[in-house]
Amino acid sequence: MPLHPSDWRDWWGGMARHVGMLCLLVLSVVQVAYAGDMRLPQAAREQVGVTVTYDPAYRRLDYPGGDVDPSTGVCTDVVIRAFRVLGDDLQVRVHDDMRRHFDAYPKSWGLRSTDRNIDHRRVPNLQTFFTRHGKRLPITMDAEDYQPGDIVTWRLSNGLPHIGLVSDRRSREGVPLILHNIGAGTQEQDMLFAFEITGHYRYAPPAP
Repeated sequence: MPLHPSDWRDWWGGMARHVGMLCLLVLSVVQVAYAGDMRLPQAAREQVGVTVTYDPAYRRLDYPGGDVDPSTGVCTDVVIRAFRVLGDDLQVRVHDDMRRHFDAYPKSWGLRSTDRNIDHRRVPNLQTFFTRHGKRLPITMDAEDYQPGDIVTWRLSNGLPHIGLVSDRRSREGVPLILHNIGAGTQEQDMLFAFEITGHYRYAPPAP
């Protein structure tokens, strides 16, 4: 039905209001998307009080879904277990990627083929995987750059590599806490800038 010129003004005014509301809605969605994945820190936090020791011993694992006893583990197990809660098995992901692209991964252990018992539990392998299949982010000293669910790697004072997940909680100074196992089980601590950061990653599991 044709509109009278005065009706056009009312129609355009209404459309402008709707478009403005839509833009605000889209902006809020974008802001939420960049706020980080809260599910990962929540999944990692469930390990606190459950994983109470650190044990780096080599273990034969089931495949897929292989894990050591939940009361123990290493730093990589915090990340692996958190992603499994979200339905993503890094044991399978890393093994499949290494099997297809073995030369892309570090040769620090003298291996000539994959080992699905340990490959996904090594920090350098996870760094390579997240670089290849996630997003490698700049390393900065700005706490705001580290979002919940981000993965961070460090070089400890003894030279060993370490890995943890950025929490959705912060210290009094506004620094994101880290969920990790550095020797006494899974803990949530203010240690983001305590050691040299060697990697900062954001990884979203692919849709099933």
